[in-house]
Amino acid sequence: MRRNNSITDVPGIRVGHAQDEQALTGCTVVLCEQGAVGGVDQRGGAPGTRQTDAMYPMHLVQQVHAVVLSGGSAFGLDAASGVMRYLEERGVGFEVGVARVPIVPAAILFDLGIGKSSVRPNAEMGYQACLNASNQPPAEGNVGAGMGATVGKILGMGQAMKSGIGSASIDLGRGIVVGAIAAVNAFGDVVDPQNGQIIAGARSYEVDNRRIGAGEYFADTLTMMKELTASGRLRFGRRGNTVIGVVATNARLNKEHISKVAQMAQDGLARTIRPAHTMLDGDTIFALSIGNRSADVNVIGAFAAEVFAQAILRAVRAAKPLAGLPSVAER
Repeated sequence: MRRNNSITDVPGIRVGHAQDEQALTGCTVVLCEQGAVGGVDQRGGAPGTRQTDAMYPMHLVQQVHAVVLSGGSAFGLDAASGVMRYLEERGVGFEVGVARVPIVPAAILFDLGIGKSSVRPNAEMGYQACLNASNQPPAEGNVGAGMGATVGKILGMGQAMKSGIGSASIDLGRGIVVGAIAAVNAFGDVVDPQNGQIIAGARSYEVDNRRIGAGEYFADTLTMMKELTASGRLRFGRRGNTVIGVVATNARLNKEHISKVAQMAQDGLARTIRPAHTMLDGDTIFALSIGNRSADVNVIGAFAAEVFAQAILRAVRAAKPLAGLPSVAER
């Protein structure tokens, strides 16, 4: 059943990007206009989110109609207003008698340190992302919410690497699919869980014939944290990071179960980002159940972690060098 190796392999999911290639920021919308049971798990210490409370169990609203991933720090949450307008124009939303209110949770990443910080995703960009949405494989790398994404910032932005947005899917058989999309803007390094090797992250450099960093190319953020702590020189100057994303499945799950899927998907983030869930990141994963296939929540959650890890790896591998920062693609 898997066609695209992307989240759009889940029937009923459409994805659209919009970006400003001069300002180096953008947003991505995951549309599920017929409604999807939604859950969310937020682990990082510096989140920026909108309407996530509605997704928790024991709350009235049972379905969401879109999820927005955006750059622009908290300013970028405005992109969700454009998505709401798009959906309202098409009669999509939660019926409240006098109107239909689209349920559009959102999360942001901090990309103001690259490009033009005074330009951020807004309602018009969110609306445009909806117009661009399709069920085809979404573009990856320097697009949408990944336009200004970077990773590996312990030694400052000058030693970081360009990242982006990526997507993947897994076919579990019997027509059951789990897909994910991830915008990767981590403080830490991206690690291939197959071999434990860093593939993108903070880069070493030399000053006064002295190498700063643990490796020839990669500084290794964990090693640097230890060394800088031991020397009393650890300073966290840049606090804007965050990995945000969505996992989706055509398995039939209730709010409690899809919330568990979102929670389990965070394991995929932890396998590929080192360190993960810091106070400098706002790591947030949404989960959507949009089908009627019968499946065990434990299986869906286990493979949500796997597919989210794959989406993270694809995000950094698809990114192109930009703003003086190298990427995996040029190594």
